[in-house]
Amino acid sequence: MVTVAALYRFTPFADPAALRGPLLRLCEETGVRGTLLLAPEGINGTVAGSPAAIAGVLAHIRALPGCAALTWKESRAAAMPFGRMKVRLKREIVSLGVEGVDPGRAVGRYVEPDAWNALIAAEDVVTIDTRNAYEVAIGSFAGAIDPGTERFRDFPAWWRENRARFANRRIAMFCTGGIRCEKSTNFLLSEGVSEVFHLRGGILRYLEEVPESESLWQGACFVFDERVAVGHGLVETDHVLCRACRHPVGPEDLQHPDFDEGVSCPGCSARLGDAARARFRERHRQEALARARGERHVGRAFETRQPGA
Repeated sequence: MVTVAALYRFTPFADPAALRGPLLRLCEETGVRGTLLLAPEGINGTVAGSPAAIAGVLAHIRALPGCAALTWKESRAAAMPFGRMKVRLKREIVSLGVEGVDPGRAVGRYVEPDAWNALIAAEDVVTIDTRNAYEVAIGSFAGAIDPGTERFRDFPAWWRENRARFANRRIAMFCTGGIRCEKSTNFLLSEGVSEVFHLRGGILRYLEEVPESESLWQGACFVFDERVAVGHGLVETDHVLCRACRHPVGPEDLQHPDFDEGVSCPGCSARLGDAARARFRERHRQEALARARGERHVGRAFETRQPGA
């Protein structure tokens, strides 16, 4: 069994590049794989490895400047969900693209999972899913508003176009693990919204702590690794990943005529040309040959996607 840790911390790093080498070496030496992002605003990512190795990496990160209060969520996977280890330098650890947004100054009020149901059931509360459309498509909270955004950077424009709909309402926001809400709630506060709430620990903590019999969650939660999606109790679902568009495909769509394993899914098939299909089909063939040799194909690079992309 592999331990998977999704983590983030907003804190000023004067020289993120200086942190990269030691962190990458530690991960590689201990067999940890995944992706970590470093930026002037902090660190974000998901890594997997043995329990001892993950504990060592988390201890290293918590010792970085301002990271003693690191936020992370651990779960389990039957097999290693990543092919390699990457530590990347970025402008933002989650890309909202709005100057001046700083979760270090202020964020919305945290709501614990056991209090979330009562909040979103209140008549004066609007619940907004801050994730991308392909994530919302396979699961969300009952009654939550889907902005239909393709990227997190699209959220500010959507809010400004729709804010009049939510006048005099309290706003409750949620995302996969909490990081997007750190920025989106700070953004709404800067836009003059007085009462903004967000789910502490995100959907993942809610699914782990709230019994399914009491849950308002419907469907599956997309995760940013080869498990693809999890449900209540953080149990892996039957979703697979489309290798063309990298969106989740549910069991019902696996029988769809537009689903071609390794090549396309019902969501992207109409957009693919012959050249792209040929390229994906050859990649799929090479992956099958690698599996037959007991190897992992180097082109299997889903792990580069991070929440907020």
